[in-house]
Amino acid sequence: MPELPDIEVYCESLRRFYANRAVEHVSLRSPFVVRTFEPELSTIEGRRIVGFRRIGKRIVWEFDGELFLVLHLMIAGRLHRKKPGKLPRSKTDLAAFAFGETDGPADLLMLTEASPKRRASINMVQGTAGLAEHDPQGIEPLECSLEEFAVRLRSESHTLKRSLASPRLFSGIGNAYSDEILHAARLSPIMLTGKLSDAEIERLHAAMRETLHAWLDRLRKEVGESFPEKVTAFHPAMAVHGKFGQPCPACTAPVQRIRYADNETNYCARCQTGGRVLADRSLSRLLKDDWPRTIEEWEAK
Repeated sequence: MPELPDIEVYCESLRRFYANRAVEHVSLRSPFVVRTFEPELSTIEGRRIVGFRRIGKRIVWEFDGELFLVLHLMIAGRLHRKKPGKLPRSKTDLAAFAFGETDGPADLLMLTEASPKRRASINMVQGTAGLAEHDPQGIEPLECSLEEFAVRLRSESHTLKRSLASPRLFSGIGNAYSDEILHAARLSPIMLTGKLSDAEIERLHAAMRETLHAWLDRLRKEVGESFPEKVTAFHPAMAVHGKFGQPCPACTAPVQRIRYADNETNYCARCQTGGRVLADRSLSRLLKDDWPRTIEEWEAK
């Protein structure tokens, strides 16, 4: 799922190409992507886009008259620039937004989703009060002070992984960047927030800011003046996320994982858990006594 750095770069690119331009026409291949019936999606046709902003992991299109389009890409939703005249016809195409030549060359923005589950959504909202209903109220990771971060982190008793990825606590952080932040902070993903020392919270706050800033810089450089066409939660430059079995860039120990439902947590046992391999719900139950408890046992096997 695109998270804070990806969504920010999307918004920056959308401003560069589409701010102050009018949506000429909207074409839908999958009407179910629109989750509201009033205002109608067609209301944006002929209207000028005032700006784009991020709310959590959502992209907000702002039009004149406090009209908003709230786009949630979820796991597999993506945006692509296309040549004008193209219609949403393939199985992955959900909607196409056509722009005329005013203040920019005629082109088209396509919303796609490479998943049959169809989780991506468009909500039309009238008024700032309605827009606020789409805000999970997490604090902004790159704007909060250490004190604000500590208060929010300790406001609920959860594991660090769950807390960092909670949209009600922190805005825009999800499965991928929580792994990267915890690796940078050298903290276990299953450590409880209530057991963190002040020094560990300070280390986590610094790691969060440094990690997100570093990825914002990296993605901006990769995109340049073009449009982000290769957004992924499994970037090859990531330290641990999506790197199960590969060497940790800090210590070369194999990256471990905890799998649950459709998600998994990746971490380095040597760097983050004192060498202890955390139990995987499925594999540890299957292997029982054969499940390696330490990184040394894992490497031996």
